[in-house]
Amino acid sequence: QVQLVESGGGLVQPGASLRLSCVASGFTLDSYAIGWFRQAPGKEREGVSCIRPSDRGTYYTDSVKGRFTMSRDDAKNTVVLQMDNLKPGDTAIYYCARRAIPACALALATDGARSFDAWGQGTQVTVSS
Repeated sequence: QVQLVESGGGLVQPGASLRLSCVASGFTLDSYAIGWFRQAPGKEREGVSCIRPSDRGTYYTDSVKGRFTMSRDDAKNTVVLQMDNLKPGDTAIYYCARRAIPACALALATDGARSFDAWGQGTQVTVSS
């Protein structure tokens, strides 16, 4: 059974860091592109980052470039999203997802989420002073 479980969310002040983890079961991460998405109240779901299976190449939406880093630990079958210098605008529920194709091209574009076939339950990130 394919399953993705996120953890690591919380309430932090602006400028702080959080480390989100996504543990996969039922498949191996190194064969699929994996993405992080987020959805804030009243807003559309937004693609945050994606990691390519072949060479671990990563992609980020412009608003998080230089602050967020996505990585993969094959031994633990886990992907991690390190989030530094958090801003109130980062407040959202964060989801990890498996893409049906082993590539990140257009994964973070509008409607890119449609190409992902398995989703975790999400973890809440709140950035507030």
